[in-house]
Amino acid sequence: MPSLDTTFVRRQFPAFSEPSLQDWAFFESAGGSYVCQQVLQRLSDFYTRTKVQPYHAYPTAQAAGAAIDASYERLAAYLGVGLHEVHLGPSTSQNSYVLANAFREMWQPGEEIVVTDQDHEANSGVWRKLTDTGIVIREWHVDPGSGLLDPRDLDALLSDKTKMVAYPHCSNVVAHWNPVVEINRKIRTAGAISIVDGVAAAPHGIPNIEDLGADIYMLSLYKTWGPHLGLMTIRQSLMDQMVNQSHFFHAGDPRKMLLPAGPDHAQIAAAAGLADYLDQVYEHHFEKPEKPADRGRMLRQLFAGHETQLLSTLLDWLKDRQDVRILGPADAERRAPTVSILPLNKDIRDVHAVLTEHKLMVATAHFYAARLLQAMAIPLEPGVLRMSFLHYTTESEIQQLLDGLAAALD
Repeated sequence: MPSLDTTFVRRQFPAFSEPSLQDWAFFESAGGSYVCQQVLQRLSDFYTRTKVQPYHAYPTAQAAGAAIDASYERLAAYLGVGLHEVHLGPSTSQNSYVLANAFREMWQPGEEIVVTDQDHEANSGVWRKLTDTGIVIREWHVDPGSGLLDPRDLDALLSDKTKMVAYPHCSNVVAHWNPVVEINRKIRTAGAISIVDGVAAAPHGIPNIEDLGADIYMLSLYKTWGPHLGLMTIRQSLMDQMVNQSHFFHAGDPRKMLLPAGPDHAQIAAAAGLADYLDQVYEHHFEKPEKPADRGRMLRQLFAGHETQLLSTLLDWLKDRQDVRILGPADAERRAPTVSILPLNKDIRDVHAVLTEHKLMVATAHFYAARLLQAMAIPLEPGVLRMSFLHYTTESEIQQLLDGLAAALD
């Protein structure tokens, strides 16, 4: 496995040459990543050349439709799913809301679903609201000290009444990689549906959904180097059972029946730029051509090698201090590079202010993981200090973060 060429990677992101961002180190990628130039180019092309209603007979409309089709086709290939198993909507929160309404009409009072308190609220609150139809909520709780989920605890929650289990691939606060293959196998054996929130996971490498065994997988493209869209993959056999949530004449149309607001044509067309970016990074680092799903596997390893090395440097520095609490595992191999901490001797707001003075883009909040913070007895206000990064981050930026932390904590 080669080393990631961060110089090449950063050339693909215009933000790194933007004068107003010079000298600032970006450590809030978990809230929304920088966008690669391939996406921006496709977005500009669509608005410039093809901003018409797509699929009509005239050439410009045909070109617009082809640009939209390309995104579905190319993202499906990287995700390892069928063409009609990719669904693009305004955001993951909106997608899950519509999805919950679709399931509302499929399930009966007394049937059960399992939710966690580790999730972002997008994959928790919408399911809990189904109690008003008689659905029974079963709680898969985190350990209050570590914030981690134990897959063994799930066994006691599954029964012949279980219809669904919703949980995160990894938390956007404690960042532990949940063993999704093992968990999904348990869920499938119980005859239930798995809904995996991959919003905090996918930016570290586009996942192969078939490898994970997820029935439904959700991610946010605007946190995965792309446009402001949410993406869901839904098994075709499951989609065939769902009730149309759009206009009556959209029933049976997989791209529209879970999209009551209608598609954002330009942003969907731009999403193919993610595949363009992945292709270019792959071709820069590897010689052997592979199918997109196999390219994705190689790129995940490439990104992980770089990110884990940087994460180890950060975690080792934090572990040497007695004045911070790391939320989640302190082992870089067990977590994504999203690190939340609690200063023990200083006010978190004061620490944040000093980091900002050192031109570090970090944030304090509960990050929509309010139930997780409550389970860990952490006040929602001001919440935690979160530092998150992706494969485009460099060693020098990590050092800038460590220098800022030293100034803020000492």
